[in-house]
Formats: sequence, C-alpha cells, structure tokens
Amino acid sequence: MSDAAKPAPQPATDPEAERRKALHEVLVRAEQALSAKRYHEAAGICQDVLEANPDHPPALALLGAILGHRGDLARGAAFLERAIAKDGSNAPWYSNLSGLYRMQYRTREAVAAAQHAVRLRPDQARFHVNLGKALVDHGERDAALTSFMLALGREASNAEAHLAIGQVLLARGDMAPGWLEYEWRNQLDMAKGMLPKMVAAQWNGMHLPQPGPGADAAADRPEGRLLLVGDQGYGDTLQFCRFIPAAAARCQEVLLGCSPDLAPLLRKIPGVGRVYTRWNEIPRHVAYCLLSSLPGLLGVQPDTIPADVPYLSPEPEQVQAWAERLAPKVPAGCLRVGVAWAGRPTHPNDRRRSMRLADLAPLGQVNGISFVSLMQKMPQRDAADLAALPGLVDISDGLTSFAETAAAICNLDLVITIDTAVGHLAGAIGRPAWLMLANPSDWRWMLDRSDTPWYPTLRLFRQPQPGDWATVVGAIAQELAGLAQRQPVRELQEAPA
Repeated sequence: MSDAAKPAPQPATDPEAERRKALHEVLVRAEQALSAKRYHEAAGICQDVLEANPDHPPALALLGAILGHRGDLARGAAFLERAIAKDGSNAPWYSNLSGLYRMQYRTREAVAAAQHAVRLRPDQARFHVNLGKALVDHGERDAALTSFMLALGREASNAEAHLAIGQVLLARGDMAPGWLEYEWRNQLDMAKGMLPKMVAAQWNGMHLPQPGPGADAAADRPEGRLLLVGDQGYGDTLQFCRFIPAAAARCQEVLLGCSPDLAPLLRKIPGVGRVYTRWNEIPRHVAYCLLSSLPGLLGVQPDTIPADVPYLSPEPEQVQAWAERLAPKVPAGCLRVGVAWAGRPTHPNDRRRSMRLADLAPLGQVNGISFVSLMQKMPQRDAADLAALPGLVDISDGLTSFAETAAAICNLDLVITIDTAVGHLAGAIGRPAWLMLANPSDWRWMLDRSDTPWYPTLRLFRQPQPGDWATVVGAIAQELAGLAQRQPVRELQEAPA
C-alpha cells in the first residue's frame, strides 16, 4: 500500500476531555428540564451526576438552583456554597446564592455574594441589578440606586434596573422621576403578552378630540373614547381606580376593562361609561391607558393624591344582607375584626408578604374580640392551626366578589391584613384597617411612616427587620387590647350605617 493510500492517523482520545464533555451534555439536559419547570427531573439528573462525581462544581451549583426554585432554600444555598468553595470564579453562582440568601432574610450575606458576582463580571448589568436588590433589602437605598444606575450604564434598556429605580424614588416620595421609571414595569418579561395587541394609541394624558359637528351619533365611532385597563393585581386596580374621574374629564367617554370580580364595584365610579370584562366585547376607542399609568400622566405628588374616601362602595342591600348573616355568628359584645394573613401564592413577592395563621396566635389571646376570616379560600396549610384565633368565623363561601367582601367589611369594626387586595379594599371604602408590612415594603407604602397618603383610614405596622412578623403581631396585639377596652362595640342587631 502506498503512503497516499494509507488512512490519516487519528488523534489520540483524551479520556478526561471526553468525560467532561459527557458531564456537560448531561447537565445541559438538567438545565433544560429546569427551564421547563420539571424540577424533579432536573434534580434527579444532577443527583445522578453527583453520585459518580460528588464534588463536581457545576452539578452542585445547578442542584442548588433547582432546590431554590422548589422552595428548599437552605439546602439550595448549601449546595451553591459547596460549588463556590470548589470553584470561586463563576459569577452566576454567586448571584444565585445572593438570591437564596435574600429569600432567607440573610441580607448581609446576600450583599456580599452579589458583590462577588459584580467583581467577577462588572460588565454584566444583571449582576449590578441583583446587587441593588440585595442592598434595598439591607436598607442601603442610596447604594442600591448607584448599582441600578451602573446597570443602566452597561445596558440602557434594562427594564429591571429602571423599575427598581422608580420603586426606590416613589417610596421616597420623589414621584416625578419615579413615575417615569415606573412605566418600565411594562417591559419586564413577565408583563409582555399580558395585553392583547392594541389597535388604539397609547394615551398621553391629552384631551381627546370630540366627534365633529354633524357626526352620526348612532355610528360606532372611536372619537373621544378612552379605554382604561385594570392591569397588574387586584390591589393595584383598587388603588388606581380613584383617578378615573380625572381621566374622564379629558375625554367624551371612559370605557373600563377589568376583572369580573371588580366590575360591580368599579362601574359605580363617577366618569365610568361602560364596563367590560371580555376583550372581544370592547367597542372601538381612540386611545387606551393602563390604570397604573394614570398617576404619572396626571403628575401626582404625595400631597395631591386624591384620598377622599370612600371612593368605592357596595350596594346597601348587600351591606344589610351581611349584617343579617354575621349577627348570629358573632358573640354579643365583641369587637368584630376581619383578618387576612395570606395572599395569592403566585404573587412574585408572596413569600415575604404572606404569613401563617399560626403567626397570628398572639391576637387570639386578646379578650373581647371576634375574628372573621376575609380569606376567599382557607389555605390548606393553615387547616390545623384554626385554634390560633379561637372562634374564627369562616365566611369564604359568601366572598364571591370584591363587592361582597366590601359589604362584609362594612359590618366589621376593624380589618387586620397583610399587604394584599383586602387592605386596598378596606381603604377604598373608608373602613379602618391595620396593614402588616414586610421589610422592605412595597413602594406605595413609602418609608418609615405609620400612615399613608393613599388611604386615610389605614394604619401601617412595619417589620423592623426582614422576616420579623413576631414584632409586628406583638405590637398589633397590644394595640388591639387597648382598642377592645376603650371602643364601644356596636349592637350586633343594628344595621351598619
């Protein structure tokens, strides 16, 4: 055989390189399963890898992230710590670890881990954003703003950084620039696709043109019509619907799109023309606007927030019906206190804002109180802790809409709630409510104050440190005991005003 006919020599295989390649391919499958939220499958793949390679840093780090997504925060952090101890050069691992520390209220460690990520990859905007979030949790808002600005220097259109800046500014009462940055919430990945394709212009606050002389009044014409959309959560809609009359003054007719649960209450707001709960039923209009964009368009400042309450009200017949329903359920001579301790589990901040029924046990030690649950559905995890509030009255079967909940609240002396729609509802109908706030709280409750310009009848109780519900509940129990002693209790047979 000639030299030309001989096969070319094959390079010698590198067993270690082949092993690393195979491990990488396996972990790519685990990452794909994680992205698809197949957490059990993803964790199983990582555990198989670690069984044969106990100290493989990428597998340790990925399993830590998976456990974090499953809510096993302490174990998730421990796996990430092991990965970083073996290989401290991976910025995303530090950033993921910071996120798990934040959810465990380990704020100092969260800041330190996020700082490591920034030092390793200062060119990446997302690591500056995550550091800013950790700094907000740790109470260092000036430093957080710097981190968010540095993120924008690397990625000018980073929606998370813009929104985070807006939230810090709004919390401080610096509302003019705050509202501008707050609009970036609509560019977040989670917000995209929430609205159908809009065929009208986005409203800029202008007075809309009216139909000209001789226009056919019977024709379906869009001129002068403004569609207002109840976006984000129920609480946001309840908070921002107060601006509808001001918007109505700048157009011929307001069309309101909102949830069916809110429609009965919102259709009574002055300025509302027609209310729709289905997109395909909304008639033509010349412009649209999200309710949560109205305060920015109207140039609202802390001292110009419309806070005349009530600006929402249930039907008198509903209020009377609830008076009759509650009368036999509540012991005579007791102060009626509605309670809501948990919100929607899918809310992005629910882990911080919600609590367990058992956490309210100190309230159950106060004499002279009859507690009424304002939960639309009793959380299954709390079923074994009903004794925390002795005699708790469950009316969930009747809370079929916000109008019904409002009518029930009108028959109570006080509402005690976490930061959820129940608090906004109580404030909007002008009823007394005590709001239990996580630390850090949402921007709308501002900083270091026990009152709020949004709702004159609300009182705020804040966690002194992230995760500290015991101090909040203890303070409320003390105030509740004083209230029960000095406040005359309504006659239960008397219909509410």
